[in-house]
Amino acid sequence: MNDPLASQYEEFGRRWAHDTSPLYEQWSLGIAGDSEVLTLLRSLPAEKQQPNLIFASARWAGGPLAGYPEWRDWLVQNWDAVADVARARTTQTNEAGRCATWMPPLSRIDGPVALLEVGAAAGLCLFPDRYGYEYTTPSGIRRLEPAESTSVTLPCRIDDADAVPARYPEVVWRRGIDLAPIDASDPAQIDWLATLIWPGPVHDERVARLRAAARIASADPPRIARGDLLELVSDVAAESPADATLVVFHSAVLLYLDSRQRRRFAELMSGLGAAVRRRVMWLSNETKGTLDEIDAQVPAGLDTSHRFVQTRDATAIALAGQHGAVYETAPFRA
Repeated sequence: MNDPLASQYEEFGRRWAHDTSPLYEQWSLGIAGDSEVLTLLRSLPAEKQQPNLIFASARWAGGPLAGYPEWRDWLVQNWDAVADVARARTTQTNEAGRCATWMPPLSRIDGPVALLEVGAAAGLCLFPDRYGYEYTTPSGIRRLEPAESTSVTLPCRIDDADAVPARYPEVVWRRGIDLAPIDASDPAQIDWLATLIWPGPVHDERVARLRAAARIASADPPRIARGDLLELVSDVAAESPADATLVVFHSAVLLYLDSRQRRRFAELMSGLGAAVRRRVMWLSNETKGTLDEIDAQVPAGLDTSHRFVQTRDATAIALAGQHGAVYETAPFRA
């Protein structure tokens, strides 16, 4: 397929929506072969043409959860309303479930920990110590519960019982950076995050989890700086406690940057500790194809569908489910 926009929708349908959201798979593949709808999409800025943003914008504007022919007719007739939503909003998949895949490396940090999430949205992933966890291992189920009761328990299948976290990190500081921070206490803003969750029975639990995690975040809201991560990360990092290990982390953020911006961010991370005079750990959950040096560490032929390559300080350590339900260390164990 020679059309980059059509290819983007083709990949979204076949790589990401397949086996997890049949409706979004159908919509994506339908658009990939629909010249009229592709022309409408090209009227938007490139960063607003993303499948998840367009689909959520259509739902927000009242579009039906229907098969492609019916949905497509509605989309064409209501394009102006959908385009207005897309221009005004951004894709922010604030999935608390991803904390289940952050916990293995976080739990192994000695001493106090300062968390800085880039692309934080409402900051739901800044509370890994406030959620419960249920890890299914080859030898059985292992649970971890915080000192205070929680309304959120995150399930995760993990391939190595030794990788299951045995304790919580000692989080003493939480900050975020986002182009459009979300107020976890604002029901309308949380409704938008819920609309970004894909339709389908497998995702219904994610909506309930989102709302429960938002209540936890709204009770102790973290500060989230509004702006570009490339411009703000060093200054916000310098505000962290000097005696804590600063962990800068992100999920599915770098794919929204171009190759030059990704390279700049990687350079910032490699020199951040020296720049801010802190102990810094860089944790990343990003798709294969984001940074060449990470791709080079992924074994040839390894299926990374629906999974991020998790890295610690630019070293691949695991595959992490895109919504946090899977953690696999085997591909990267020596």
